[in-house]
Order: sequence, then structure tokens, then C-alpha cells
Amino acid sequence: MTGSAGLPLALGLILFSFLINSLLIVPFINLLYKLRLIRRKEAPIKGKVPLFDKLHDKKAGTPVGGGILIVFVVSVLFVSLFPFASRMGVYIRSCYDFRTEIFIILFTFISFGALGLYDDLVKMLGKPRVGALGLWFGLTRRQKFILQWILAFIVSFILYNRLGIQILHIPLFDIVFDLGIFYVLFASLIIVSFTNAFNITDGLDGLSTGLLIIYLIAFAAIAAGSIDTPLIVFITLWLGALIAFGYFNVWPARIHLGDAGALSFGATLAVIGLLTGSLVSIFIIGGVFFIEIASSALQIFGWKILKKPILPLAPLHNTFLAKGWEEPKIVMRAWFAGLLLAIFGLWMATI
Repeated sequence: MTGSAGLPLALGLILFSFLINSLLIVPFINLLYKLRLIRRKEAPIKGKVPLFDKLHDKKAGTPVGGGILIVFVVSVLFVSLFPFASRMGVYIRSCYDFRTEIFIILFTFISFGALGLYDDLVKMLGKPRVGALGLWFGLTRRQKFILQWILAFIVSFILYNRLGIQILHIPLFDIVFDLGIFYVLFASLIIVSFTNAFNITDGLDGLSTGLLIIYLIAFAAIAAGSIDTPLIVFITLWLGALIAFGYFNVWPARIHLGDAGALSFGATLAVIGLLTGSLVSIFIIGGVFFIEIASSALQIFGWKILKKPILPLAPLHNTFLAKGWEEPKIVMRAWFAGLLLAIFGLWMATI
């Protein structure tokens, strides 16, 4: 799968994945309704209703779990395609040990998805707890944070020990750092940060999905430059699934990703960036995700240190929503920002 010969196959995989997911998503939405896996109202029954709940509780009743379908279908297709690859005349080339690379991609995709699925089930089927800003659903922040770090350490150790990745390259200045064993801690921090950044961004209809499609197109170009067949195949299958899902996720959404998708996708995005070695591009191409998580960190700083909020509502997309911007306008402008950052990140990756 090299050069122009790989382009028809990559485009064909996007269309193939789109077709499979398009056929499955409507029955899956109906199944989620039957199982009552839907978003619940989070506002307290009595007392003052928090601003967040005023803005978002209208989404209550929408099925949650689109990430479950995408993780399952993409994983099955990804594993199933390679045994037939040689028969189709595809030359498979990888920058690393072929089997280990496939394992690390799938392990990240599925394990973080399983963690998110458990959190989704607790949210939808468990009893809510009273929090500082209303009702709290799902696992506590500490529980999710600890479990994310455990999974991230496992992934990072395999990247370091089995694939031999331990270099940090800063383009433009052409600086290379050999992190050695400290790469495990560094990569874990990247994975956990991206997991939570994506999860925080997944708050408006179509916002994270559109940004993710832009991100994956950019990294498909980077993976094609290094001619890494497993990454190219995985990204194209994922893209096809996201396009099918995105049709039903744009405003007004008929289905949401849920934490099963948000945690899985955020962690896997980070791993794709680590595998390509384009660490600086991770932060540039995924800039909107980090702006979102930075705004949440700023709000926490305001509450903890200044004892008052800095923004009307965090993360940043909620600030615009609180100021009266229409949801589709916020989403589409974020997509344009993501597109410009992707172009800039690709430029940085090629110099």
C-alpha cells in the first residue's frame, strides 16, 4: 500500500466502512431506545437550576451509545481485513512490529471504550448523587482519572518496551530529545490529557465528531507519508464510521457518542499521534480540544483560588452558548478553527 496505488484502497475503505455503519446505525438507535440507554435530566428537582442544566437538559431523552457501535464495527473490520490483504495484492508495510502495532491500536480503542461504557451504564442506570453544582451521574472524577492513568501506563509501556518509541522531536528547530524510560510517563500524560480533552469537547451536537474527522484526515496524510499500512487502514475505517455517525449526530442530534466513544476516541487519537511521531502536530491539529480543556482548567482555577468563576460557563463552547450563540453556529465555527489548525499542523509535520 504505497503512494498513488494505496489511495484507491484507502478511499474504498472509507466508503465500505460508511456503508456498513450506515446500515447498522438506525437499528442501533432503535435498540438504544428499547434498552432505555438515553440521556437523563441532570437538574435537581427542587431549588435553583444550574445554568449548565438549563442549557443542556433539553437534550434529555436522546440515545447515548454511538461510540459503542463505532468501536465494535471498526474493530471487527480492522481485524478482519488483514488476513485477506495479501490475497487482494496489498503490500503491508509498518514502521514497527506489525502485530504489536495492531494490538496497541485495538487495545487502546477497546479498553478506553470499555471504561467509558461502564461510566455510561452507571450514569443511565445508577442512582445520581448530589454534587456541588447539581446532581452527579456516573463514576467520580477520581475513579475515572485513576483508571485512565492505569490504562495509559499500560499503553505507554508497550509503546516504549515493544515498539522502542522514546524520542521526542521538535520540528522547525529540529531538536530531538531521547526521553528513555521517562517516555512512559510522558506518553501517559499525553494519552490522559487527550482523553479528557476530547471528552470535555463532546458537549454540543456534532462538535467533537466534526473536529475528529478533520483530525483524522490530517493524520491519514501523515501516516501515508510514512507508509504505515495498519494506521492508514484503521484511520480510513474509522473515518467512514464517523461520517455515517455524524449524519445523525449533527444538530439536533438523534444519537450521542457517550463516554464509550469519547474516552476511546480521545485516547486513540493520542496514540495515533505517538505512533506517527508527530507530537507537536498532536497539539496543533488537536488545538481546539486543548483550548476546551484549558478553559475548564481556567474555570477550576477561578473557583479554587479566586473563589469565583472566570468564565460564564466552562468549557469554552458553553460560554458561547451562555452568551446566546446558537449551537450550530458554535459548532461550525469550531470546525473552521479545527480546519485551519489542521492545515498548520500538517505544514509543521512536513518541514
